Amino acid sequence: MSQVGAPQGRTWAGSSRSPRSRTLRSVATLTSAVLAVTVLAGCSSDEDADGAPAAAQDNAPTARSLVDDGGTLRWAVDALPATFNAFQADADATTNRVAGAALPALHTLDERGRPRLNPDYLETAEVVETEPRQVVLYKLNQQAVWSDGREIGAADFVAQWRALSGRDTAYWTARNAGYERIEKIEKGKNDLEVRVTFAKPYADWRSLFTPLYPKQVMGSPNSFNDGARTTLKVTAGPFLLRAVDRKTGDLTLARNPRWWGRPAKLDSLVLRAVPRADREAALAGGKLDLAEIDRSTAERIALALKDADAGRSGAQAAQLHGPGSAITPGKALGSWALAHGADEELASEVKAARAENKAAAARYAAAQDTLAGYVVRKSLEPAYTQLSLNGESGPLADERVRRAVARAIDRRELAESVLKPLGLPSDPPGSHLALAGQAAYADSSDALGDQDTKEARALLADAGWVPGGAQKKPAGTKAGSEAGTKAKAAEEAGTKAKAAEEADSKKKAEKGDTASDDGLYIVGDDKPGELPAAPRIGPGGPETGTRVLAPAPAAARESAALLARAEALDTGARAAAGPGNAKPDKGVAGAYAPLGSAAPAAVPAASQALGKDGKALSLRFVLPSGPGSETLRSVGDRIVRMLDAVGIRTEITKVSDESFFKDHIASGDYDLALYSWPASAFPATDARPIFAKPEPASDGSLLVEQNYSRVGTDRIDQLFDQAAGTLDEEEAGDLIRQADARIWAAAGSIPLYQRPQLVAARQDVVNAGAWGFAAPQYQDIGFKKSETTKGSPSNR
Repeated sequence: MSQVGAPQGRTWAGSSRSPRSRTLRSVATLTSAVLAVTVLAGCSSDEDADGAPAAAQDNAPTARSLVDDGGTLRWAVDALPATFNAFQADADATTNRVAGAALPALHTLDERGRPRLNPDYLETAEVVETEPRQVVLYKLNQQAVWSDGREIGAADFVAQWRALSGRDTAYWTARNAGYERIEKIEKGKNDLEVRVTFAKPYADWRSLFTPLYPKQVMGSPNSFNDGARTTLKVTAGPFLLRAVDRKTGDLTLARNPRWWGRPAKLDSLVLRAVPRADREAALAGGKLDLAEIDRSTAERIALALKDADAGRSGAQAAQLHGPGSAITPGKALGSWALAHGADEELASEVKAARAENKAAAARYAAAQDTLAGYVVRKSLEPAYTQLSLNGESGPLADERVRRAVARAIDRRELAESVLKPLGLPSDPPGSHLALAGQAAYADSSDALGDQDTKEARALLADAGWVPGGAQKKPAGTKAGSEAGTKAKAAEEAGTKAKAAEEADSKKKAEKGDTASDDGLYIVGDDKPGELPAAPRIGPGGPETGTRVLAPAPAAARESAALLARAEALDTGARAAAGPGNAKPDKGVAGAYAPLGSAAPAAVPAASQALGKDGKALSLRFVLPSGPGSETLRSVGDRIVRMLDAVGIRTEITKVSDESFFKDHIASGDYDLALYSWPASAFPATDARPIFAKPEPASDGSLLVEQNYSRVGTDRIDQLFDQAAGTLDEEEAGDLIRQADARIWAAAGSIPLYQRPQLVAARQDVVNAGAWGFAAPQYQDIGFKKSETTKGSPSNR
């Protein structure tokens, strides 16, 4: 909840709460939120009754018979990977792209984000026993071999389990989610069968062993920690790693001669490190075939296509809208006169300027001609941008203030401001744990309510924030010099208040949820006719509810990895409906203020701030300042206006992209912030650390895992644990929806919009582009055959 995040991307560290890296996806940095790219509209589709994704894939699907054999495709990445081990904390999107092309993926995601068995590696994979233990039997494809000729088998499964189980701390693992539940792994009836027995039931077992590394990598701490960082000597995919040139920034994957599946269409795939800010120039120079891009680059390509369709050359286009196109004939004549005038010094300067303008126009013309050879493919990312409300301290520690902020915001307006100019569906996400098209998706936002200014003001008034409150002194404080003589008494009173607050917090912790739900009914949280499940008391409980708190060092690695993934999402920086789900138009007025509460009689005007006990209600809104974050800043400006309308003041703080997450989000140095999270096919596992209730660490600090809003409850944790521990998919989905309703009600995270995905592709590149949820089929990517050319074109 980028990171500025969510999202194949980074891996995570730590405990069973850790998210899975392979379910994330590299996301293009999108800029210029107010830029209209109307010519890009036309390839989206609204969510249908069958639960299809809100936006379809746009990847030029083409039958393999129509794809050329051979050629090299140059694909932009943010940076060359620091490691090729996807289970280390500094793995990134490029690490996972290499793994997807060169290593086994036992289950891959389809267009709706559902895990599907990969027949290239598996004949079957199913739960064959549930009592006394869950047993999954994998039957391997008998042709599946590593690039050294050895069969893929049980030894590889065992090595990966031991490395990632968390039992041997010599392995520098970024996560062990799911692997720590395995009790044993055995060979089945023959070498092609692998039996995995779990000590505790695990619903997300399909998330395991993808990517699968050979035992040569996982077999020892040294090979795991260091051996796979710089190379992959043994692989088992349609491609293998041929070379890494860190000087040129090129990583070359070559066709695997031992690959038993559909042969790769390309001879080679070059992953080229090109920063997002430089991609327009790289495309204009013809140096890339495929690249995720921002909106300004998308508009430039769209304009080039428009010129080409109108029969205009690049030179003609330059005269219409290129450098110097706004110069009038009169100004041009004046410039010519100065260039040929008597003042030699001035004439020299003008001639130089005219020459530079001419060269710039020529470069623009050449770029337009080249860019006309690309198309923009677009869909929605499997990631959403959210407003995070830091509930650790300050006004937002009061859940009424958090809910007021949420009710003041028009999420639909914000989503439309980002997505409508691109012609993409703009319904705001109704879930923190799934996106439209996924089986687990259900709109639970009614647990909080839609935008309602009156309700927002009522909540603030109930919390004591009223017009003129900034001028009122705290109760019991006397005016004038007498107040100054009572400083010691005030200090003592503050100490007592703090002690009382700590005692109250302790009582709440002993009862269960930190944010009490006494007397609160959340629409859709429980099945009709059922009472809410009792909150878990303490760290123990039934087996399905038991969880292991990550030790501080492991949690730190985990947090650093996910934080980096979130950061890359927005800044591009390295490093089923029923009565219970019915959504009212305006939420439920008064639902979260005590019964009988009403909006204050004197409604604050937009220019009148609220206050309490002599303090103004002001929230620090931290936003990144870099060139990859224009969209966030534009959305932030709209949010500021919406909050101002209910009397909440905001102090905008713009910080560098490099420090945004490390120095502000992760450390809790903010009140409000915008960042994105990737969606997951396994929310019970992957979303757990993002919404887990913060716990005190042994050193006295607060262990938040990836819950950077610092808002959580025991009940939410319990629901995640139950969902991860049931093998009944329907029950798991119901538990996930209950957890999501609780997350909405806690108001620590407000999903705003699903992120757009824009990809520039050469017009003859097929089976590649904006995949949405789905994993790329690397062996099918290539160049479309032309009618006049047989074989691989010479320019590839």
